[in-house]
Amino acid sequence: MRLVSLTVAVAALLIIYQPAISFAAPARFGNVVPGTMIKKEVQSIRERRFENLIEQQTDFSCGAASIGTILKYAYGWSDVTEETILEGMLEVADPDTVRNLGFSLLDLRNYVETLGLRGRGYEISDDDLDEVSIPVIVLLDLDGYQHFVVMKKARGDRVYIGDPALGNKVMSREDFSKSWNNIIFAVVGDGFDPSTVLLNPRQPLTAHRLTDVFSPVPKQQLLDFGFRHSEVF
Repeated sequence: MRLVSLTVAVAALLIIYQPAISFAAPARFGNVVPGTMIKKEVQSIRERRFENLIEQQTDFSCGAASIGTILKYAYGWSDVTEETILEGMLEVADPDTVRNLGFSLLDLRNYVETLGLRGRGYEISDDDLDEVSIPVIVLLDLDGYQHFVVMKKARGDRVYIGDPALGNKVMSREDFSKSWNNIIFAVVGDGFDPSTVLLNPRQPLTAHRLTDVFSPVPKQQLLDFGFRHSEVF
């Protein structure tokens, strides 16, 4: 009964904290060429910020939104929502602990395994960040606030982040390392897209197209992260 009440509370919070989201409309240009109409899709700043990212709707759902981002954009689960993930996570987590401390990496692992996928945690050094070739979830300490985000890729002095609360951003390697606990959490299993859009983060506008960070994951590296031969060959 307690779990049902907490689930109802989650649904209520999702309604209360639902932000007003506006979308840019297509722009039409007439007479650029006589007798023609050119239609150009325009992306708002907000749409750009949360492109290929599930936005969290409550203050404790960063883990659920991060899992949802990987499921949707790396595994093709187009219908996944933060709400359904929260409901599933509450079934494998302790409600009292979640209410007081939020979800843990163990909760994330237990949840993805109910989906037939596997959760794998790895402890790595700062120097190995560039070797992480699949999108993973990391826990950052941001001024004392523990926050799950998706780490898409690390290249040179930049770390590309999908933050469920703030959107897509680029952190300096130094700032990332200061906030990170050296643990990465990978979701592995059937259906992973080695060319996922999460591996192709946008460059900062001031350096657009100057650095190509995209590269599909080689099959051998997928095996290194815990995938099976049957899943990648």
